[in-house]
Amino acid sequence: MSNNKYSQITPDIMKLTELCYKNSNIDPSLYEKYDVKRGLRDLNGKGVVTGLTEISDIRSSYTDEDGNTIPSKGKLYYRGIDVEDLIRGSIEKNHFCYEETAYLLLFGQLPTRKQLNEFMELLAFYRTLPTNFVRDIILKAPSANMMNTLARSVLTLYAYDEKGDDISIPNVLRQSLQLIALFPCLSVWGYQAYSHYHDGKSLIIHTPKPDLSTAENILRMLRPDKKYTPLEARILDVALVLHAEHGGGNNSTFTTHVVSSSGTDTYSSVAASLGSLKGPKHGGANIKVVQMFEDIKSSISDWSDEDEIRDYLTKILDKEAFDKSGLIYGMGHAVYSLSDPRADILKDLAKDLSEEKGLTQEYHLYSSVERIAAELIGRKRRIYKGVSANVDFFSGFVYKMLDLPIELYTPIFAVARIAGWSAHRLEELINSSKIIRPSYINVKNQGSYLPIDER
Repeated sequence: MSNNKYSQITPDIMKLTELCYKNSNIDPSLYEKYDVKRGLRDLNGKGVVTGLTEISDIRSSYTDEDGNTIPSKGKLYYRGIDVEDLIRGSIEKNHFCYEETAYLLLFGQLPTRKQLNEFMELLAFYRTLPTNFVRDIILKAPSANMMNTLARSVLTLYAYDEKGDDISIPNVLRQSLQLIALFPCLSVWGYQAYSHYHDGKSLIIHTPKPDLSTAENILRMLRPDKKYTPLEARILDVALVLHAEHGGGNNSTFTTHVVSSSGTDTYSSVAASLGSLKGPKHGGANIKVVQMFEDIKSSISDWSDEDEIRDYLTKILDKEAFDKSGLIYGMGHAVYSLSDPRADILKDLAKDLSEEKGLTQEYHLYSSVERIAAELIGRKRRIYKGVSANVDFFSGFVYKMLDLPIELYTPIFAVARIAGWSAHRLEELINSSKIIRPSYINVKNQGSYLPIDER
């Protein structure tokens, strides 16, 4: 079967599509009638409680003495530790933080220096793929989307694991550590294969160094000359920390819980979570932010003219500009209201990096859009809890300044989040004995069977 035939949408498919639409549309009023929490969220956007966790906590409001919910500055805690304190402490002591964060998420406590060194040695030990895996798997049939490449690599690793289906905690922990260690290699090498076969670039496969951090190894493996500045490595490390975990309710982590509750293997669970993270409403959101800013930069003559910025953002909201979706990407969050702490941290670091890269003018454009967009959205839309920039607003800009190819933006998210997924998978397996199975209400009237010649 040729590729054209394989990918072709024929007239027959279009006819069947019409039938699919006709018999799959549900009256929106029925969701209200049956009190269905669409997206597992209530009318105020608050998530429906589906489980308990000790891994992380997100706070965006507080309750006053009269019982009213008051929006507040966003806070993110990993195992009870404020992420801002975690990052500040690593910067003050001049050590990389992602590995320390992964240890905290997995084991519930901050490591001592000895424990951290042993943990990093363990990750370095596991950062080795099976013989010929790069040649036989990564370099064969590279995909245009690195998330699919990453998922394929993860599922293929199952074939090399003699205990692939063993879901005992020691074995799942071993598998988790191996995946945490290997995700940077699988992601970067998958991109190198794609850029070689699809873009005609030189094929470069740099091996990781055992004594380097995850952030350093990513930059080292990605760049032809293996070089990076201390600030570049530091900022990428912080970005990994900020993306490592975000509560059990985000789409990909909830997927981890749902799939793990079925008793399936680690590789299948992680592949399912990767499929979730790939979506533009989740891990792929920062790509839309970067694309939007490229459009803004080409459409506004004076980046410092706030009236011009305001006019163009109004056109975006009115579905007259960019992708006509009416969305200013990177603004607003399902949980946070007044601020996303991850965005605040990345914004400060983006300022430092923009000065090193000579891109301060672009940084100021981002800052202006952030402020003006919040004002416009709040005035034009029905906002119940405030609106602010989320982590995607600045992460794409940071990755762009780090010269990371856009194809790697979402895989880098996965490189970070595999630590959180692993912690949640272990928590689900340790604490749950029931498969997760929410209910759906059938709203289709029953009909009578007709013999095929009478239809």
